[in-house]
Amino acid sequence: MKIIITMGSLVFLFLVSYFSFFIVTEGQQAILTQFGKPIGQPVTEAGAHFKLPFLQDVRYVDKRILTWDGDPNEIPTKDKKFIHVDTTARWRIVDALTFIQTVQNERGAVTRLDAILDGITRDTISNFNLVEAVRNSNSILDRLEVQKKEIEERVKNGEIIEEEVTGEIEDIKMGREKLSSIIAESADLETKKYGIKIIDVQLRRISYEKSVESKVYERMISERKRIAEKIRSYGKAEKAKIEGRLSKDLQKIESKGYKEAMLIKGRGEAVSTAIYAKTFSRNPAFFEFLRTMEAYKTSFKNDTKFILSSDSDFLKFMKATK
Repeated sequence: MKIIITMGSLVFLFLVSYFSFFIVTEGQQAILTQFGKPIGQPVTEAGAHFKLPFLQDVRYVDKRILTWDGDPNEIPTKDKKFIHVDTTARWRIVDALTFIQTVQNERGAVTRLDAILDGITRDTISNFNLVEAVRNSNSILDRLEVQKKEIEERVKNGEIIEEEVTGEIEDIKMGREKLSSIIAESADLETKKYGIKIIDVQLRRISYEKSVESKVYERMISERKRIAEKIRSYGKAEKAKIEGRLSKDLQKIESKGYKEAMLIKGRGEAVSTAIYAKTFSRNPAFFEFLRTMEAYKTSFKNDTKFILSSDSDFLKFMKATK
């Protein structure tokens, strides 16, 4: 009997000791409950802690940063464009007692976050134009301004005839990151009463609604065609300039060549005339005879008929000599 009582006492002491302590690991915090009602402050330090055995229970709550992923929602923007917005957020439980008393657990917290973040995201996006949710800054406008000045300089220098890239780009006042911050700040005010801290919110993905997407594609295609046409126009202008210079250079070369040819021909004819004159001056009668024979050869063809008087000088070499 003593052995049984001793063994029972040891088992009882073991169970009391076992149920009197609980361990909190890193990344966890604990709430003590007595008959289902939370008591005391949350236990946030890692290690072994004491509780009343059999009367008190422990509920563990995560104290790490958690992730919330929303479902893509169709939201109209201020400029009447329908877009699908996919949002994600990071949050943390900062008041475990309030968390347990209000939303009970992480599943209940996610349900509340769905309603809060989806509603605030919809309200925020719908108060701004589409471009505010797409771009973060106006840096593209600064680059275009620099490009415009470079193009104007090239036009001034005669390198191109007109701007090759034009188009209006809307200026933004807030930007995508600022909208995310607004959503996070507004949601954090709503979640404080649940013991939840919203760390940040990100617009993970934005896609156009089908009708808007087709209009955007049409606009992009039209813009690219317009730019292509301007480039073709620039190419045609350059082609005309090159052909004009080519024609001018060709005319200059031909004119110079013709001039040189005429000078050479003139000098040759002058030399030829001088030789002829020198040669025929030695015997004028022979020169006259030779030129007359050439005239006969040119004038008398097959079936040629001449009516001339017998004393014509043209036929004097054909007359019988005495």
